[in-house]
Amino acid sequence: MIKLLAKLLRVLNSETEPGQISLGLCFSMIAGLTPLLSLHNLFVLLLVCILRVNFAAFLLGLGVFTGIAYMLDPLFHQIGLAVLTTTSLEGLWTSLYQSVWWRLEHFNNSIVMGSLVFSVGAFVPILLLSNLLIRRYRKHILAWIQKTKIMQMFKASKVYETYQTLSAWRHG
Repeated sequence: MIKLLAKLLRVLNSETEPGQISLGLCFSMIAGLTPLLSLHNLFVLLLVCILRVNFAAFLLGLGVFTGIAYMLDPLFHQIGLAVLTTTSLEGLWTSLYQSVWWRLEHFNNSIVMGSLVFSVGAFVPILLLSNLLIRRYRKHILAWIQKTKIMQMFKASKVYETYQTLSAWRHG
């Protein structure tokens, strides 16, 4: 748990754009809330590799959302059942199920359908909210921490100087 918190703080305190971190979290939400071995998750992974997404935020979010997914399975079942039993969509589901590619996606499973509908529907609101929260964190909380006497003393120490040197080697 402490390592997870340390990784989260490292990502939030980095110079990465908040939009890249938010996008990583949102893509990890789709991959984490839905079954991991799905065709749509291959597409999500492809997007993560192509777009400028913070990969550390993606991996961190993937672990968090995978854990949350099990608790939300009853909700996903209800959403998926409602979508799959809608009479106006019966023809669509029948034609998709007759295709091999869509059958591999397992859309006929209510939890798969519900988790995908939920995660795609929550993508934009979570993207905007996380972007706003990251910006506010950096503006208010991180700025306040940087101004504290403890942080000022730590930055003046030899330990911090060594850390900066090693950090420059790793990124340079």
